[in-house]
Amino acid sequence: MPRVEPEPRPSPEQKPKLTKQDSATGPEWYQKSEESESEGNQPPLGPLASPRPPETPGPPALERDDAPLPEEETPEPRAICRHRHRCHTDCLEAPLSRAFQWLGWQVGAHPWIFLLAPLMLTAALGTGFLYLPEEEEEDLEEQYTPVGGPAKAERRFVQGHFTTNDSYRFSASRRSTEANFASLLVVSYSDSLLDPATFAEISKLDGAVQDLRVAQEDGSQIQYQQVCARYTALCVRPNPLLHAWQVDKTLNLSSISFPIYHQGGHPLYLTGFFGGRILGGSLGMGHLLLRAKAMRLLYYLKTEDPEDRVQSKQWLTHFLNQFTNITNTLALKKIEVVHFTSLSRQLEFQATSKTTIPVFHLAHVPVILFAVASCFRLDCIRNKMCVAAFGVISAFLAVVSGFGLLLLIGVPFVIIVANSSFLILGVGVDNMFIMISAWHKTRLADDIPERMSNVYKVAVSITITTITNILAFYTGVMSSFRSVQCFCIYTGTTLLFCYFYSITCFGAFMALDGKREVVYLRWLQKADPKWSSFKKCCCCPCGSVPDEHGTYVHPMNLFFRDYFGPFLTSSKSKYFVVFVYILYIISSICGCFHVQKGLDLRNLASDDSYITPYFKVEEDYFSDYGPRVMVIVTKKVDYWNEDVRQKLENCIKNFEKYVYVDKTLTEFWLDAYVQYLKGNSQDPNDKNTFMNNIPDFLSNFPNFQHDINISSSNEIISSRGFIQTTGVSSSTKKKIMLFQ
Repeated sequence: MPRVEPEPRPSPEQKPKLTKQDSATGPEWYQKSEESESEGNQPPLGPLASPRPPETPGPPALERDDAPLPEEETPEPRAICRHRHRCHTDCLEAPLSRAFQWLGWQVGAHPWIFLLAPLMLTAALGTGFLYLPEEEEEDLEEQYTPVGGPAKAERRFVQGHFTTNDSYRFSASRRSTEANFASLLVVSYSDSLLDPATFAEISKLDGAVQDLRVAQEDGSQIQYQQVCARYTALCVRPNPLLHAWQVDKTLNLSSISFPIYHQGGHPLYLTGFFGGRILGGSLGMGHLLLRAKAMRLLYYLKTEDPEDRVQSKQWLTHFLNQFTNITNTLALKKIEVVHFTSLSRQLEFQATSKTTIPVFHLAHVPVILFAVASCFRLDCIRNKMCVAAFGVISAFLAVVSGFGLLLLIGVPFVIIVANSSFLILGVGVDNMFIMISAWHKTRLADDIPERMSNVYKVAVSITITTITNILAFYTGVMSSFRSVQCFCIYTGTTLLFCYFYSITCFGAFMALDGKREVVYLRWLQKADPKWSSFKKCCCCPCGSVPDEHGTYVHPMNLFFRDYFGPFLTSSKSKYFVVFVYILYIISSICGCFHVQKGLDLRNLASDDSYITPYFKVEEDYFSDYGPRVMVIVTKKVDYWNEDVRQKLENCIKNFEKYVYVDKTLTEFWLDAYVQYLKGNSQDPNDKNTFMNNIPDFLSNFPNFQHDINISSSNEIISSRGFIQTTGVSSSTKKKIMLFQ
């Protein structure tokens, strides 16, 4: 009986081949077989469905069961074992890729759902802008100083243990908060302003300022004498030496001692009131003031009561509005005047924000134009300008949604948050370019869901970069500055919305644009001699109809692939890049040691602001003496104990040893009180004597009334003294002084 020969085994060329995936996510989760092409493509089973490679057809079955199996077809168990135990490094990327491919399929199959749902969400969250604060003053101290800093805790202690009285015994150095004030810096055109003629011109300026009146709606007026801070019954003098000259025009200005000048037995502290000084020989506790280039006039206003604060701000606002008229009316010839108020920082910061933020938003225009223009193609099928325009729109939709959500839940909105929209636009445009580039790598012949599925492979990289960006900004929430916290919360949340809109709303619009591509392609492929020349001229001016089975490669991609890539991977280029990077690291480290710390207040205002010359004059002439620093005894101590007093005295002397402290200007009530007791033949070491004579001492030396906190049980709970800082003209020196 003749033996039936088996059919010949198919050659390797006839075997079906598995499609390789371009990315590093392993084999494709979805493969098309010849049956699927004939029956139509089917969506994947689910976002996390395990990959099932297509079955490779084996050799045909033999007609006889006892036909021998060729030796080369015998499976090798060892090879199979090695394949099973192979280590996979894409355990996270592969399922994410499959999930996003499933999402891309759904977006391509149902684009209108993914387009309209985010738009409805934006409309709902956009109602949060109804809670956007309008014309509300930001508290610069609250927003731009550290939260929970030691200085704020110390100030709360001072406010709880020491009182002030702006209406009767005002003292600028004893206040724990900044008072309302107006400051004038007068600079002489000559070498010195210590002459009667210059003082007369300054006196006119002082009189014009004090004559300012604010008209109220009810017809009343707010005068300077109503709102000025007072010492006893008189307004605090803007400059002690100027007031002494106004009282006595025969005062010899060439015999003034500095920093303390005694007139009629009363000391006048001149520190901070004269700048550009040239000192002569010793004169009493100071030196003879030979020349002074500049003078400061300080007009302090009451701030204790709410009504006083409102009236003081009204007077200061009127002062700012009328200052130019005052100087023009006086026609000053010997002096130049610059001005500043306690409201200036706030007002100039707000004015700068209103003028510069709109200009800053103009930077969006070049980015938008570049994003749209870079997606232009002469081929009407591959042209993606409309898609790029919607990518920009989706970024702004993310801003509306993110800001609206946070405003709805009550997160404070600070002015610097408005600048974060530029960052969101940059991230959104970056995601848009990545997805458009992935779309160009798909085939025109494939249906829209499959093309979107392939596009969404890049969503893995978009997800990773988005997570890092969001974590970076949310880490900033731990900052000690409230303004930085708000900026990071708004930016991080909006980045999350930007990512959500990129993979939903923008992807849906891309799918709809893909349908446009199909319509255009079919129209171009349609044989129509009448319109063929028009089609070629307007729709495909650079060539024939695009190949629907091929992919589009941008010329710039060819440059990086064929030229820049090989150049960068050459040995010489590698050495050069490493060398340049090392230089970059070294220069960066060196630059870190030259960073200027601190805030220059001139940077908070525009270049043409009136506070810019003020701070320049202050830095040039009034930077020698810094603020007076409180030295506070926070606990109950036995002040009548000589050993305790010696420890306190040593503590003060230790402060005076620092290079940034002028020991001649130290002020401590305990030293004056001990001298007072000894001068009256009283024993300062006796408790009863020490405590019972304090009221008489304070009546004779009223300056110390607010330096001693005595309880109802006649115990000193806390007390304070003052030291004068000097030579702290820069932020670095101020920091060193604080550390000391």
